[in-house]
Amino acid sequence: MSFLRRNLPGMLVMGIPLMWIALFMLLPYGIIVTYSFWLKKYPTFIPAFQFGNYITIFTDPQYVRVFLRTLKISVLVSAASFLLAYPFAYYLVFRCRSVALRTWLYMAVIAPLWVSYLLRAYIWKTILGTEGVLNSFLMSLGIIDEPSSLFLYNQFAMVVTLTYIFIPFMVMPIYTALEKIPTNLTEASADLGMGPWRSFWTVTLPLSLPGVAAGFTLTFCLSFGDFIAPFLVGGPDGNLIANVIATQFGAALNWPLGSALAIVMLVVVLTIVSLSDRMERKGMTGGV
Repeated sequence: MSFLRRNLPGMLVMGIPLMWIALFMLLPYGIIVTYSFWLKKYPTFIPAFQFGNYITIFTDPQYVRVFLRTLKISVLVSAASFLLAYPFAYYLVFRCRSVALRTWLYMAVIAPLWVSYLLRAYIWKTILGTEGVLNSFLMSLGIIDEPSSLFLYNQFAMVVTLTYIFIPFMVMPIYTALEKIPTNLTEASADLGMGPWRSFWTVTLPLSLPGVAAGFTLTFCLSFGDFIAPFLVGGPDGNLIANVIATQFGAALNWPLGSALAIVMLVVVLTIVSLSDRMERKGMTGGV
């Protein structure tokens, strides 16, 4: 009884979060895993234990193509976000001397997160459209004679839109990682005769890899699970795996196949997160 009385506060504090996780995370995952083994029998589905849904995913070319397309788009978005975010974060940490300017520039990247996701995606549909800013600008320069539809409803539009939407999640961890690098390390490398570029490649970049890994993981996973941007700017050949899952649970009424797709998607995301975690740990321990 005394043991219970001593540990009751801790049990209550931990009990509520654990109940929340069990009810709203573990239970839904369990239901999805169960459905993934069921059979579709028109107009509904029946309980079963078989791997037909998973076999369909890996043998049907259309699902393989969708998965490969989703992986490609997610990697391109992550790479584009990195190429834009790293120089920006590096400038803020090491080159921007004005604290006020640094704060304003950082907030300029974070502020779009306060705006509706749908609005941010729709902005690029307006910019890239036939009557959008890009076409109007190119026509004013005389590069094109009439509005072009090449900028919208394709994978290029999806990469641009998703990069704009998710780049804050690349900037924040890289900025944090760069900010934690002691200045005496770069000063010591300069004292040893290293030039700026060599110092960057041998000191700054390796020490910032945990932030890069975290940013890549965030942008990749968010892009991998996105379904709104492909719907708005992707066009007929722009469906990603999340769009297919939504279709299976909606119009197709094939919950078992949709569940199997969701589980495969979850495994891919968990694999990326695990690899990122290992890279971050390796970076923080100096490769030990």
